[in-house]
Amino acid sequence: MQYLLDSDVFIQAKNLHYSFDFCPAFWDWIDRSHDRGIVFSIEKVRSELVAIEDELANWAKRRGDDFFLPPDDAILPSLAVISAWASSGKYEPAAVSTFLQVADYYLVAHAHAHAFTVVTHEVAAEIVKKIKIPNACIGLSVTVMSPYEMLRIEKARFVLGGPAASGGSAQQRGGSGPTSGQEALWNDP
Repeated sequence: MQYLLDSDVFIQAKNLHYSFDFCPAFWDWIDRSHDRGIVFSIEKVRSELVAIEDELANWAKRRGDDFFLPPDDAILPSLAVISAWASSGKYEPAAVSTFLQVADYYLVAHAHAHAFTVVTHEVAAEIVKKIKIPNACIGLSVTVMSPYEMLRIEKARFVLGGPAASGGSAQQRGGSGPTSGQEALWNDP
């Protein structure tokens, strides 16, 4: 399975559970998974991430077009299909107009054209004032899931080495982790 990550995955990771300073293993896992050909995003998401000068912007700037995929000819038919779906009368015109101008539209189109799974923190909601990514994915038969579902499917594990509250190091408990302090590990399937 290949995944396309929404900007909110990166932003919430940086701001909440996987901050660069205390959970670098998450970011290493993203890079390793990309190297394995399973985790990507799109150019328009990158543009959103670099709009604010911070650590996340610097991280995004260091990843090129092989990570943040540019639009290609294959997404053109998908853009038309998604535009027709969005304009079908279920949503207010302002919601449609906004959706067709933001990265979400291109993210769903890229996933639709290339059979990617969209990963986002958004949840489907029956509202007419905003088109949410999961609603567009469901309407177009594109698989969508949360980052936590992706991490579980891919068996990502961020394991601290060194002494633990449950007693001793990972190696002393029979694990294979290092014994040096805060070093984080990941498991690649």
